[in-house]
Amino acid sequence: MKNKIQFSALFFAALFFLNSCNSKKEETVTAEIEPKTETFLLEKEKLTTELRLPAELTGFQQVDLYAKVSSFVKLLKVDIGTKVKKGQLLIVLEAPEISSQLAAAESRLKSMEAIYTTSKSTYNRLYETSKVEGTISKNDLEMASGKKNSDYAQYQAAIAAHKEVSIMRGYLEIRAPFDGVVAARNVNLGTFVGPAGKGSDLPLLTIQQQDKLRLAVSVPELYTGYLHAGDEMTFNVKSLPENFKAKITRMSGALDLKLRSERVEMDVVNTKKDLLPGMVAEVLLPLNAKDSTFVIPKSALVSSSEGLYVIKVLNKKATRVEVKKGREIDDKIEIFGDLNRKDKLVKIASEETKEGDIINE
Repeated sequence: MKNKIQFSALFFAALFFLNSCNSKKEETVTAEIEPKTETFLLEKEKLTTELRLPAELTGFQQVDLYAKVSSFVKLLKVDIGTKVKKGQLLIVLEAPEISSQLAAAESRLKSMEAIYTTSKSTYNRLYETSKVEGTISKNDLEMASGKKNSDYAQYQAAIAAHKEVSIMRGYLEIRAPFDGVVAARNVNLGTFVGPAGKGSDLPLLTIQQQDKLRLAVSVPELYTGYLHAGDEMTFNVKSLPENFKAKITRMSGALDLKLRSERVEMDVVNTKKDLLPGMVAEVLLPLNAKDSTFVIPKSALVSSSEGLYVIKVLNKKATRVEVKKGREIDDKIEIFGDLNRKDKLVKIASEETKEGDIINE
């Protein structure tokens, strides 16, 4: 009986030992198959990207011509599509009351000129005569001088009035302010036009300079720092298969308060007249960074309710570093934050990795 009890004790001890060994082997196997976290060393590089934006072509110079005085269209010398030269007569207007005012101003001018000439001549004779003592009293000489000065003032007022009416008369002739093309015509012969009322609703003519165009594009705030005057870019329009090139000529230097974007303009030579003012273009802007920046795979950036961050490995522990993102291209993204070259980051990061977690590399 005693031998049977000893044998049973030995059997259970051996069984316990085997189970312990198997458990340790399973723990070892589990530890060995635990996945490792892939990391990489942070480096700087110059990220070159392109930005596609809609833009608009307009005439380099464009003006709407209106009537300065109330009048009727007497002669219409141009039509839509007419090429005009600077100073060329385009429209002649008719305003009979201005012609009457001009005739009255001319008459008054001639009258005042004659009166002033007479008073001046009278004063000169009296002055010469007064040189002989006792011939002309001092009072008579002063009265003649005053009459001459008064007539001179009236004469100058008549000159100014005549000039004013002459200028108004000149407004009846509409001339081209620069070389261009008539893009719009809104009047016919006999149309009443004027500075106010129904006759001022639309411009008489619209003149555009079409041999040279402006290409205007609004660049979002995020990308304004990458563009500079003189940068070359390409653009295209839907109606033409070819690509065109232009250089940035002007930048507004301020952001539009509504769009939060900067207006950038390019001059486009249009000698072939292929491009038309009003066309919508698609601009391909090169965004070349001045300096190298930190660039990481998109998988290394975590976007969560807590913000944007990357996971930095420090002493085999996870540390979250908040960052701001810049431009994106393919599977890379530009980031800015409290980071240094050669920092070790997790390549495929997720929210599941908490601050202080052990990173098995």
